[in-house]
Order: sequence, then C-alpha cells, then structure tokens
Amino acid sequence: MEFHQARFENALREYFKTSAKINLFDCIEIPEFAKTGLFRCRVTYTKKIEKVEFILHQYREIKSLKLVEDNYIDYSYKYANRENLSVLFEKKGTCDDILIVKNDFITDCSAANPVFFDGKKWWTPNTPLLAGTKRAQLLNEKRIFECRITIKDLIKYQMTGLINAMQDLENMPVLSSQNIKT
Repeated sequence: MEFHQARFENALREYFKTSAKINLFDCIEIPEFAKTGLFRCRVTYTKKIEKVEFILHQYREIKSLKLVEDNYIDYSYKYANRENLSVLFEKKGTCDDILIVKNDFITDCSAANPVFFDGKKWWTPNTPLLAGTKRAQLLNEKRIFECRITIKDLIKYQMTGLINAMQDLENMPVLSSQNIKT
C-alpha cells in the first residue's frame, strides 16, 4: 500500500501542483460484493478523489509477446486514458501481449512491468514507461534488479515474467524468452 500512496502523492504534486495530504486508503471502502473473490481497485482523481471502482480481476494466460516500437509514448503515471497503449496492443498479432520498445530500450507490456531471468537473478528494465508499484516493492526488497535492456540483450535471458499489482514473482505469467516475437 505504501507504494500506491507514494505514486498517488507524486502524481498530485506533478500534475496538480498540490501537496495536499490525502490518505488514499482512507478514501477506499470495500463494498460487500468485492469482499469475496479477486478484484482490482481503480481510483480516479484530480486534486481530489473523483471515483473508486472495484473490477473483477481475471488473470490472462500469456505465452507469447510481440515486440512493438513507439519512440514517443508516455505513460509515466496510470492514466484513465489508455488509448496509446490500446493502439499498440492491437499490433500484437497472434501473440498474447506486447513488449514495448522505446528508443531501442525495452520498457513495459500492456499492463505489466517485465522481468527477465538470466539463470541467477530477475532483472527489470531501467526504462519503464510506468514504474509500477509491485516493481518498486520488489526492487526495494532486492528480489529483482534494474539494468539497461535493449532488444539485442534479450538473448541473455532464459525466461520472461510479467509483474503488476496483482502479479508477484510467485504468481506471474512466465514464458520462455524465445517466445518474444519481432
């Protein structure tokens, strides 16, 4: 929760030029229907909390990724408008998801930060579009490590995993790095 709060406060400062002290979790009340099962909580805000939604979460099976390039995409915070990501996702072809490349650097998938296993450690690109909360937590815990990863570097890795707030190292989709298609 501390990583969600930190990202929320950073967004308030950067986009809305406010340092208002709003405890994100004081604003969230879990409805009865979301107390059983797996739900994502989506908070929409400006200078104040606008809306809190609970959405049933279903894991997607990911067995292949398509490299897609966009040198201009910006997704440094979670935005309600994901149109740019949706346009890129449509380029996945027969693959299950995309792996976005920006200026020759590996960044993110459509809804996750990638991690790459070299046989000893899990590595995540130091060029994410969105520095996710699970990514921040795992880096803080020294369970994953950051480094520069380009398309050419992908051959160094045996496996690729996808982490996000709903997917930790223990329950993330994992695929052979050979299943990343150009």
